[in-house]
Amino acid sequence: MNGEMMMMDLPNCPKCKSEYTYEDGSLLICPECSHEWTVDGDNSEEKKSIKDANGNVLSDGDSITIIKDLKVKGSSSALKIGTKVKNIRLVDGDHNIDCHIEGFGAMKLKSEFVKKL
Repeated sequence: MNGEMMMMDLPNCPKCKSEYTYEDGSLLICPECSHEWTVDGDNSEEKKSIKDANGNVLSDGDSITIIKDLKVKGSSSALKIGTKVKNIRLVDGDHNIDCHIEGFGAMKLKSEFVKKL
């Protein structure tokens, strides 16, 4: 009964709204979507800033340059070092930059392979 009581006191997952969250030390964890956040309501993922290869903080609308030749999945050509990309959009996930590259179209990039202009 005590375990059920604790579960009812915990907030729903902020990402998927699941009611099955549980506490692990100072973290709250959602077993359905694996989202983790701190007990004091401080969402560490939202406060995490996305940085380029040099440590500069990126934001929506920035212009960037690719710092390494990148193979493009499903294409015979690659993105060349020095390719400039304007008006990026930051997103969640492994590839955290959405952009449009002239000659390639819509693309997702990892911030570790770019630098801010």
